[in-house]
Amino acid sequence: MNPTPSQEDMLSADDHAARPPAAAPAREPGATKPLPEDALILIPLRNAVLFPGAISPLSVGRASSVAAAQEAARNDRPIGFLLQRDPVQSEVGADDVYWVGTAGQIVRYVTGAEGAHHLVVQGQARFRVLEFLEGWPYLVARVAMVESAEESGAEIEARFLQLKQLAVEAISLLPTMPDELAGVVQTMESPAQLADMVANLLDVKNEDKQGVLETFDVKRRLDRVLELLGRRVEVLRLSKEIGDKTKKEFDERQREHVLREQLRQIQKELGEDEEAAAELDELNRAIDDSGMPEETLRHAKKEFKRLERMNESSGEYPMLRTYLEWLTELPWKLAAQEPIDLAVARRVLDEDHYGLAKIKRRILEYLAVRKLNPEGKSPILCFVGPPGVGKTSLGQSIARATNRKFQRVALGGTHDEAEIRGHRRTYVGALPGNIIQAIRRAESRTPVVMLDEIDKLGAGGFHGDPSSALLEVLDPEQNSKFRDNYLGVDYDLSKVLFVATANVLDAIPGPLRDRMEVIQLPGYTEEEKLEIARRYLVRRQLESCGLTAEQVSISDAALRAVVGGYTREAGVRNLEREIGSVLRALAMRIAEGEVAHVDVDAPDLQAILGPVHFDNEVALRTAVPGVATGLAWTPVGGDILFIEATQVPGSGKLTLTGQLGEVMRESAQAAVTLAKLYTAEALDKIDLHVHVPAGATPKDGPSAGVAMFLALISLLSGHPVRPDVAMTGEISLRGLVMPIGGVKEKVLAALRSGVTTVMLPRRNQKDLEDVPAEAREKLEFVWLDRVEDAVRHGIGIEVAELFKTDKRAA
Repeated sequence: MNPTPSQEDMLSADDHAARPPAAAPAREPGATKPLPEDALILIPLRNAVLFPGAISPLSVGRASSVAAAQEAARNDRPIGFLLQRDPVQSEVGADDVYWVGTAGQIVRYVTGAEGAHHLVVQGQARFRVLEFLEGWPYLVARVAMVESAEESGAEIEARFLQLKQLAVEAISLLPTMPDELAGVVQTMESPAQLADMVANLLDVKNEDKQGVLETFDVKRRLDRVLELLGRRVEVLRLSKEIGDKTKKEFDERQREHVLREQLRQIQKELGEDEEAAAELDELNRAIDDSGMPEETLRHAKKEFKRLERMNESSGEYPMLRTYLEWLTELPWKLAAQEPIDLAVARRVLDEDHYGLAKIKRRILEYLAVRKLNPEGKSPILCFVGPPGVGKTSLGQSIARATNRKFQRVALGGTHDEAEIRGHRRTYVGALPGNIIQAIRRAESRTPVVMLDEIDKLGAGGFHGDPSSALLEVLDPEQNSKFRDNYLGVDYDLSKVLFVATANVLDAIPGPLRDRMEVIQLPGYTEEEKLEIARRYLVRRQLESCGLTAEQVSISDAALRAVVGGYTREAGVRNLEREIGSVLRALAMRIAEGEVAHVDVDAPDLQAILGPVHFDNEVALRTAVPGVATGLAWTPVGGDILFIEATQVPGSGKLTLTGQLGEVMRESAQAAVTLAKLYTAEALDKIDLHVHVPAGATPKDGPSAGVAMFLALISLLSGHPVRPDVAMTGEISLRGLVMPIGGVKEKVLAALRSGVTTVMLPRRNQKDLEDVPAEAREKLEFVWLDRVEDAVRHGIGIEVAELFKTDKRAA
């Protein structure tokens, strides 16, 4: 609701400057024309609605409005007030105003300075415009007065009383309302007059007020005003509640301040402030002894002086003290490094890991450089490979070989930049980021910090992008002045040896990948797994189960059976689980006193682990025409992929199934087109169906082209593909075999699956150097230039001879 209007806060009928009148109001030339008896002079109002019975101040400025007011005042005529539809519009016509308004009388007319015209008007009755008339310098219309008949009854009385109650409550919630207004409301006896009075005082949109003005039925008018007033009272209640809470909190703060001051005086009398002073002295000595750089030391001293001046009971005191403790506990001094012994480092790496010659050589190269140039920058290594190949444990071995502390930071699922760069101290519970926390735990400026699962960083959002925050950490040109948001000072990370791990290189953002030296760990051969199990896994699981080598021994044949029949993976994680299962079963027998010593051989495994989990599927699945064995790369290592093709009578249609990606579908279409070069008539009379089993697994990539072509040729010729041959390579429509990636992973997958011959694109011959010597010795490699080479070695017959001598496909 609005307070009773005064001369100072008049409702404006026109915001434009009025045209200055003559010394005395002069009659306009057109005003001499007499008005019809049922006509009314009209003034359009921009931002006000006048109600019957209301007295309101108005300001007019338009020439037409000034002329209308002067004519009405001069002849003591009633005047009508209509609300404009668009308050900005200056030239107003019949379509620009509402046609229901209030007729009133000008109680007072005042001409102010600079030509302003001020009116005090009193509303008298509602009217409805019947017709606008022309010929006057102001708006004139024929109108019909709306008589407001007093209605009575129980429903009217109930609404009348409820409106009184709400109006009194609204007046009480508004401190600007005079107290006498509530008494006026209580003494009113006319429901219609009360509704108009409340609507006039309501702080609502002019359109809502106009709606009340146009409601002639008293009952409906009361309902409408009650609805508007009810919403307004709810807002006033909430405003008062918020104001009361704010005042209460302010009073509580004053009370808390007084109590804290009294507590400080009591502590002073009891001598407890001496203990606090001793703690501050200890903190000051820690700052002096921390070895901070000069700029950081000045900042810490400044914050310490602020802490000394601060009341111990202040809410900021513990936050500032925690911050200074973080600064003092960080390792700022560079400890003296022991001389680097490359022979010891090589021995440590060989003790902890079998194989991995390339990685060990890279670590030894780093140590050799560091020995010759102690001030050199540390490399940032990224180990990429399937799960279970030893990426994390390799970081621990690096720390042991370099005689450094080791800390691991898990990045999987990190989605907040603050987890890397820290929270700002303005937040409650703020802490430094994980990098600074790892440095503090290591208590050394030169630790090995492993950033585990860097390829599984969460996507950036409104919390910021953690991968972008890592750019500064992993850039040797920038990390010497790494600034954590919590610390607010530079910290040198250039002496930290960062080692990252990932399963998939493609999931790492490009700028972040560019800052790291990527080292691939594709997987282990069967012989390497056997050696790892013999050297590390069995011993570790014996200790885990509380057994000794004198109680249990596992033969090499048993370990080889576990590797070949119960696991099929690039790493050794499942292999260690299966060994653990065997040893737990034996531990139960030994604990029950059944036996004292057990020797485990290959035939004993079925009773413990059950039937073998993996058979040699290659010979079984490629013993029929139309099946070829492909090689695929996956994030967990290489795998074999069976391509199956069949035919039915039809019209040359091609069906592809097995949840194939777009690239793989294009490879199949290219393979069919190449096959048509040899069997054009046959393919026009049949429908082909190419399927890749394991249909629930999405598959994509171009490297299955050779296998698809060979499966189709095998199907159409009736000759099966050799069961001991696996192949990979992309094909072109000219019959060329194009190079592919992931050669090492695919070759190891072929070796694990019992394949003896692997067909690869000739342009991948250089990649054979990455394949372990053991795998190269056990496998025969066929290098392909064209698809005809694949048919010659995969089926054993030249393509041209194949379809000359065998017409079964036709």
